[in-house]
Amino acid sequence: MTRLRRDIILSICCVFLILLSGHPAFGWHDRTHLAVAKAAEYDGWYNAAGPDMAKLKFGAAEGTNHWCNNSSGLDVTPSVVLDQAAKYNKASDGEGHLYGAIIASLRAYMKDREGGKYAEYHMAYCAHYIGDLGMPLHNAPFDEFNEARHSAGDDIVELGVLNNIGLIQNNIYPIVIGGEADLAVEIARIANIGRRLALRLREENREMTQDEAYMQLSHSASLLRAVLGYARKAK
Repeated sequence: MTRLRRDIILSICCVFLILLSGHPAFGWHDRTHLAVAKAAEYDGWYNAAGPDMAKLKFGAAEGTNHWCNNSSGLDVTPSVVLDQAAKYNKASDGEGHLYGAIIASLRAYMKDREGGKYAEYHMAYCAHYIGDLGMPLHNAPFDEFNEARHSAGDDIVELGVLNNIGLIQNNIYPIVIGGEADLAVEIARIANIGRRLALRLREENREMTQDEAYMQLSHSASLLRAVLGYARKAK
């Protein structure tokens, strides 16, 4: 098999996996992810958009880490969060497993760091997923409404967000994480805030406002700051 033919087959497979996932590669745009990381004072903030680039080559194997359809319509619980961790990087999970991806990427970071390996890219993935957690439509079924409104939501603050990091930081609040159980509780809490906002947007048939978006970004930045603090203490 020639290299060209192999590359063509690989590209077709990636497209197929994205289609199989039932969810396109939406998410906050690059500057929005960077702003969350900067607001949380993450040293590696410049890597926070990288996981979206990875979706180009890995398709649903990476894409399903970025959202959760939550088609049950029920509140997210800490047990749901922890159960999802085993699905990390699994392309076959059409429901998506954003919540577990946060847990699993932090586990990978801690494991590699303890093993003396360079672990920072795992933290960049974790930071990105925490950013996605704040996007309300990442916590709701990908139905006709979600598909129609998603791109506008992703872009709602993109243009000026790096000049308005203070709008995120002004609403950062303390979160204490002593272990995975605490982290799962906080992930579930923020997921449910986003899910309820998504339901309200659907009921009112409208897009998210900039004020709502900045508040959602503050939830993500608050959690990321807490995760960074926990990781430093555990070092």
